[in-house]
Amino acid sequence: MALSLRDRAIGAIIGAAVADAAAQPMHWIYSPDKLTEILSDLEPCPEFRPQSANPFYRRMTGEQTCYGDQAYVLLESLSQCGDVNVEDLTKRFYKFFGPGTVYDLPLNDPYRKKGGPKAILPIDGPWRNGSLKAFFRNVDAGKEETGSDVDCQMDGVTKLAPVVAMYAGRPEMLDKVEKAMRVTQNNDMCVAVTLAAASSHPPGKEQLSEDISTAHTCCVHKHMSFAWCVPRGASWSPDSEPAG
Repeated sequence: MALSLRDRAIGAIIGAAVADAAAQPMHWIYSPDKLTEILSDLEPCPEFRPQSANPFYRRMTGEQTCYGDQAYVLLESLSQCGDVNVEDLTKRFYKFFGPGTVYDLPLNDPYRKKGGPKAILPIDGPWRNGSLKAFFRNVDAGKEETGSDVDCQMDGVTKLAPVVAMYAGRPEMLDKVEKAMRVTQNNDMCVAVTLAAASSHPPGKEQLSEDISTAHTCCVHKHMSFAWCVPRGASWSPDSEPAG
């Protein structure tokens, strides 16, 4: 039985969230040899590794990366506003990742000077990446264009599911994707890659704004925490020994 466009839209959003949480303990392992070593103990099920092997930051298994959290904020804004609202999205990004949040750690300071004392890694908590740091500096400076004009990483591709799900099959979809992405990444190459990824989704004909709210309801618990996916008996805490 073929899935309806509604089911596919909700599935894309929740599937992206689960995938982000599943990969989070293995995030940013750049050494192929190290990755092979870690994966050798996990095959054939590397997802939701109970202990984080991330060399930069540590979160509880089941929680999101900074990319998954950005997707959640975008989903929440779409659900509340019914459209891509740049002003609302800017406020929500600032509130979710800003002062007084779990992201408000010394190493995540957008004004931290380079060349200072060497950072002790991994940090206990989530990582505020380069585009978010630039976003905060631009907002604080009162700039109209808040996105980083140099960051060209994969943030846009990893968080586009809610926008594509809402506007699939509608002529304004790519414009909406670009509008949302430039809030944190105002880089033409980054936007072009994100639009290419968005274009890879087959078009539909239904309007899906109501289903964005449904997906938001499904994901709202603990900001898309999927700790229930962790194998029974497994756990991780900031006091656990680093993998390897």
